[in-house]
Amino acid sequence: MMNFSNWLYLGAGVGLGIGFCKLFLQSVKSPSISIENVPQQQENLLLQELQQTQLAYHQAREMSQFQAGFLARISHELRSPLSSIIGLHQLILADLCENPEEEREFVEQAHQKSLKLLKLIDEILNVSKIESGRNKLDIQTLQLSEFIQEIYNLTYLLAVNRNYPFILSPSDSQIHILADYHWLKQVLINLINTTIDKMEEGNIYLSSNLSLTGNYANIWLDVPTETVIISEPIDLMKSEHQTNQKNIVLSAEMKLAINQSLVELMGGKLEILPFPTNKEDTPQLTRLQISMPIETVANKSPQS
Repeated sequence: MMNFSNWLYLGAGVGLGIGFCKLFLQSVKSPSISIENVPQQQENLLLQELQQTQLAYHQAREMSQFQAGFLARISHELRSPLSSIIGLHQLILADLCENPEEEREFVEQAHQKSLKLLKLIDEILNVSKIESGRNKLDIQTLQLSEFIQEIYNLTYLLAVNRNYPFILSPSDSQIHILADYHWLKQVLINLINTTIDKMEEGNIYLSSNLSLTGNYANIWLDVPTETVIISEPIDLMKSEHQTNQKNIVLSAEMKLAINQSLVELMGGKLEILPFPTNKEDTPQLTRLQISMPIETVANKSPQS
C-alpha cells in the first residue's frame, strides 16, 4: 500500500519524465532546432535530469513494494498475540478452567501476550515516527573501518563465550558512509545477536567493501544459513515466562522486517543473499548485506 508521499514522488517523477520527453521531441521536430545545434552541456544536463527521474521512479516503486511486504509481516505478528489473548479470555469466560489456579495461569499468559503486543506496537511506532518525520534521522559521515571495528568490539565476546569464532576482515580506511550512527549500530548489533542466539555451530564473518557501482559501501555479515529465518511458525498458545515488557523478545522475522525498514529510511538497503563460493566443502553460509551510500563531494555531510 503506497502512502501519500510515495504517490507524490511517483506522480512528480512521471510528470517530469513526460515533460522532458516532450521537450526532447520538440527539439528534434523543430526545423530551426536540431540535435546538432543543441549545446553539449545542455544535452548532458537533459540526459542527467532524465536519469534522475527514472531513478526516483524506481526508488518509489521499490519502497512501495517493500512497505507492502512490511505491512503484511506486521499484520501477521500482531495477529498472533492478539489471537492468543482472545482465546485465553474465551476459556476463562466459558468457565472451562478446572480450578482457580488454572484460571490464574490463563490470566498470567494473557498478560504476557499483552506485553508482547505492546512491545510490537512500540517498535512499529518508532519506525513510523521516523518515516513521518516526527523523529529526525541524524545522518552523518561515519568512517566505515572504525564503525565496523566498534560493532565487532561490542559483540565478539558474546560469540566467544559460546565458542563461536567471530572473524573481522579489515576495511578500507578511506571509505566513509552516510548513516544515522545510532540506528545503524542498533541494526548491526541486532543482526549479530540474533544470529548468535540461533547458532549451534559454525563461524560468523564481518567484512565490508565498495559496491561495483562505487556509490554504496556494503557491510557483509556472513552467518550459518540455518540462523537466517525469513518465516517461522508461531505457537498461539505457547506459554511465555517474561515478567515485564523489557524482557519481551520479538520474533526473528519481525526483527528482520524492522531492521530492513530502518536501513531503507537511512537511504540504504538490507538484503539476504546467498554466500558467493565455488567450493563444495565450504560450510553453508548466508550473506546479510547492508548497502549504505558513501560520502561524495555532492552529498558531503555538514558534520564532516
